[in-house]
Amino acid sequence: MKASRIPLLAPSLLRRSLLPLFALASASVEAGPLLWSDNSLSYLYGQHFKVDGTGDDTQQTVTFEHASGWTWGDVFMFVDNKWSNGLSGDDGYSYYGEFSPRLSLGKISDRSLSYGIVKDVLIAATYERGKDRNRKYLLGPAVDLTLPGFDRFSLNTYYRKPDGITGKASGQWQINPTWSMTLPLGRSDILFDGYLEWYVNDVGNKGTSNYVAKSLHFNPQIKYDVGKALGQRQKQFYAGIEWDYWSNKYGIEDTSGFETDQNALSLLLKVHF
Repeated sequence: MKASRIPLLAPSLLRRSLLPLFALASASVEAGPLLWSDNSLSYLYGQHFKVDGTGDDTQQTVTFEHASGWTWGDVFMFVDNKWSNGLSGDDGYSYYGEFSPRLSLGKISDRSLSYGIVKDVLIAATYERGKDRNRKYLLGPAVDLTLPGFDRFSLNTYYRKPDGITGKASGQWQINPTWSMTLPLGRSDILFDGYLEWYVNDVGNKGTSNYVAKSLHFNPQIKYDVGKALGQRQKQFYAGIEWDYWSNKYGIEDTSGFETDQNALSLLLKVHF
């Protein structure tokens, strides 16, 4: 497939989509005592992305991520800027971001809520924002778990509510585990991390515009710590792959006439700062 260049207007689009999330991050920094933070930029090149662009896209993606811990909980946020090869201008560009604060009931009550494998109990929220007025609000309970071999493991449960602009139905539930695991390999490490989003139930009336199908989105990354292998700073520069499997992508039911089951693999470069 012939590759296309990222259009010249990409930098301005990238700035426009990043600025709101940078502002949210700055507001969070001013809101309370910061315990730790991490930022990263990733570049991905992959094939067979469904629904977006041509419907069977070769995509280039630049992702900004921010994670931080606070005396009251934690924050994760990201924005994807995606370009479809073979398309230009607005037709070939899209963006999607999430802002996800979690309130730790253990921290705000100054009590240990650990029990067995449960490390903490939290209230999780997420604001989703994408192209074409795609906006949703998520809220629900969460737990952090202590599991052998994992650096971290969180299980978030959400009730999903669209903001009404797109006319999609409310009432869908989402179960969302996230994890990170470090595996030694030679002079360096393999980092295996990612998330799973299980949209448990159908909502709306099938065959109408408000219908949202149940779906499963599995998005792991396997990355090699290149910096550590070269004798430089560890946990700063990674190279690897990302697998993006999504049945009924965006809640659109897969059919023979319109395939929405996605099975995409991307090469990945990631730098932390």
